[in-house]
This record gives sequence, structure tokens and C-alpha cells, in this order.
Amino acid sequence: MSEHPTDTVAAPAAETHCRVSRAQLPLHCPTDQMSLWNSHPRVYLPIEESGEATCPYCGAVYTLSEQGES
Repeated sequence: MSEHPTDTVAAPAAETHCRVSRAQLPLHCPTDQMSLWNSHPRVYLPIEESGEATCPYCGAVYTLSEQGES
């Protein structure tokens, strides 16, 4: 059994499409909810103008939710 529960930690790019709210900006991949032990270097993604960004490392697509959803 693991010492650290993983049910609240997402694997890097576990979802290929993620919604983020303005409260989560500045956006970076991997996000704080992703497991870091097997992840790529942190990269900040410009999402404010277009409303969408793609991580150049893992290909995860992020969409900015204007309704405050996360």
C-alpha cells in the first residue's frame, strides 16, 4: 500500500482536455494537481487572449472557462 493517496493527484496529461478558470491563472503544465515524479518541465501557457492553449510537451489542451468552472 502506498504512503501517499493518489486519488486526488492526476497523472500528467491524464486528461487530454482540461477546463481552467481565471482563478487558476497563470496557467502552467503540469498543473498543481498532476503528479510531478514522472512529469515534464513546467511550462507556462498563454491562454488569456485566445481562450485555449496546448502544452508543447504533452499535448494537453486547456480551455479557459469564463463561467468560473474548473
